[in-house]
Amino acid sequence: MTNAPVISVRGEAVLEVEPELARLSVHVQSQERDRREALDRLAERNQRCLDLIKSYGEAVERLETGGLSITPQLKYRRKEGDIRAYQGTVWIRFTVVDFAVLGELVARLGDLERTYVHGPDWGLRHDSEVYKRAARQAANEAVQRARSYAEALGATITGLIELADEGLTRDSRGRPAEPVALMGTYGAAASGSADEPPPIDLEPATQVVRAAVEARFTATAPAELG
Repeated sequence: MTNAPVISVRGEAVLEVEPELARLSVHVQSQERDRREALDRLAERNQRCLDLIKSYGEAVERLETGGLSITPQLKYRRKEGDIRAYQGTVWIRFTVVDFAVLGELVARLGDLERTYVHGPDWGLRHDSEVYKRAARQAANEAVQRARSYAEALGATITGLIELADEGLTRDSRGRPAEPVALMGTYGAAASGSADEPPPIDLEPATQVVRAAVEARFTATAPAELG
């Protein structure tokens, strides 16, 4: 084991980039006095919602049903008794990768009967190149910082002892944008009608990616300090 001097540093990188995808969710509901009628109506509205989302093709990268429920609504809160109605709910989640159609799609979904739209949640892909780029920049920063310290002492870097990744984090720049929340009502225009709602202007939230590493380098003996 060498007795060479050791320089320990921390390298950091912060990147501001545009999001790569937008995640949204839709709750489709029905409420009828008859259980079967509530389920049938829910199935119809769910299919209408799915057909609309699927009509955007490759602009939607992921589509899945998060859950389904049929719940009896009682007339009285404090005792078991007559059922007033049955309420059905389907939860749909999907990811949009083409932001050019996002505003139109959200508006049309919100115009469907008994639907609630929540989102978008802007983000990056899990395997995004941005994370790798941030990690490389953090490592380069550690090397440059170590060299700077060595030069200040009249020494030079000779080798790497250890490089530890502190991890990557992502957040939205500044104040997060409020998510869109739209609720369709009875009597809303049917999908595909001439009376389509105007697209909603949605501005993607800048994503901030941070990376940090800790590194230890060996160095030559420093020049005599006087």
